[in-house]
Amino acid sequence: MRRRIISVVLAIILLATIFTAEAQQPAKLPKIGFLSSGFGDGGSSGWRDSFIREFGQLGYVENKTVAFEFRNANTKYDRLPFLADELVRLKVDVIVTPGSNDTRAAKNATKTIPIVFTGAGSDPVTLGFVESLARPGGNVTGFAQISSLLAGKRLELLKETIPKLSRVAVLWDPQNAGSKEIWEESQRQAKELGLQLHSLRINSAAALEGGFKDAVKAGSGALAGTAGALLASVQKQTINLAAKNRLPRYIVGKATLLMAA
Repeated sequence: MRRRIISVVLAIILLATIFTAEAQQPAKLPKIGFLSSGFGDGGSSGWRDSFIREFGQLGYVENKTVAFEFRNANTKYDRLPFLADELVRLKVDVIVTPGSNDTRAAKNATKTIPIVFTGAGSDPVTLGFVESLARPGGNVTGFAQISSLLAGKRLELLKETIPKLSRVAVLWDPQNAGSKEIWEESQRQAKELGLQLHSLRINSAAALEGGFKDAVKAGSGALAGTAGALLASVQKQTINLAAKNRLPRYIVGKATLLMAA
């Protein structure tokens, strides 16, 4: 339901953006570019299918009344600038980005094409995407979860659920700006709660199982997750490993989960 609501609202915003641009140039088939750090056949395909379906219900049919250009980096973040430049060369009317790394790549690629981010996990002002929440300015706007502001609350809820909790493993991706910000904010909040954090830092799916072994060996009593394309791609594996190691957890991604040991 949440995905459908966001898709509907975003579809309306994108159409309004495109029609504003079209009023200033000859009629043409509106072209929407999607830039994602994630996998083309993974979670991002769900968003793609949702957008296409909602646009269709609004009367806009792919390749007939609107065109879509999808570019996915498959968690290879160094490819994002190339993919963003490719969308600019294709002269899309607007670029949609689901995460912080995607948005930064698009912003660096163009100062004129409108950019709409759908899930920035951190404060877009702090990340330098917009001037302010009230007046974004420039060519970037969108939806922000600002997960970093909730980092302390998630740790607090874990502490309330497990009163004797003293150490929490935090799963984060140093390559992802939003994930890194949540990790840094978690460290500040942990001090106030009297918690110690174990850095479960991974930059590939292959490092996940070894990271869990280290977290358990360090005496971690729970797991807190952060956002990002890589972490979303291994969410099922993360949940299974947390269950196997009996770690109560909060995982930020497609869903936020809490599980008792």
